[in-house]
Amino acid sequence: MNVAYNTVLRQSKAIRSDLSNLESKNLPTPAEIGSVSVSLTSFSKSLDEYHNLARHEIVPKKQEEAYERVKKFREELSEFRGSLDVVKRTREEAQHNHNRSELLGRRPYNATPENPYANAAPTTTHSSFQPRHTSSNSTSLTTGAGDEMREAHAFREQNFFNNTNHALDDFIARGQAVLGDLGQQRETLKNTQKRLYGIANTLGVSGDTIRMVERRAREDKWIFVAGVIIFFLFCWLVLHFLR
Repeated sequence: MNVAYNTVLRQSKAIRSDLSNLESKNLPTPAEIGSVSVSLTSFSKSLDEYHNLARHEIVPKKQEEAYERVKKFREELSEFRGSLDVVKRTREEAQHNHNRSELLGRRPYNATPENPYANAAPTTTHSSFQPRHTSSNSTSLTTGAGDEMREAHAFREQNFFNNTNHALDDFIARGQAVLGDLGQQRETLKNTQKRLYGIANTLGVSGDTIRMVERRAREDKWIFVAGVIIFFLFCWLVLHFLR
């Protein structure tokens, strides 16, 4: 159980160090966040294994001490997850502000005036003998609406890209978590294989011992039979020559 405790303690220190590095950065990468998520998953599984070992502890004092350690590690796990959520939200806000500023920086400063009708010419009364030029006025009136439509479309496109980036980050984090689980399962299978090899070797030694005992038993039986025959033969010779 001490080995499991040392493993959990080492993982706790490593996660705390990784979170400190993430908090010190302005914009951590999704790979770094995913790596910490994988470490948290591994830490949770190691903590569950340590808890199971504590439940099977025979000495009450050691069991109580192990339960206190498990409680402390559970609190640290909750703290780590909260810190990681804060880092994720901070990164999302920074990324959103960066994308928004970049999007707004692409438009000309006076592309959409505050008053859409600022460029419209004042309407004047025309006589029936004067031609009316309405095409230029209608074009200038619809310029603001077109800019607003383009701006709305750009915002929708930017939101779509943001959602896509978030989905990709989630997929990367899940993939890293699955990779970490596969690594742990590989280690578990290796340990199981070693145990099976040890059991097989033990069974092989036991089989050799059993075969040696059986061979010795057969030899002892033949020695006993030969001794009985020699004893009766000696008795017959003594009775035959002394009588």
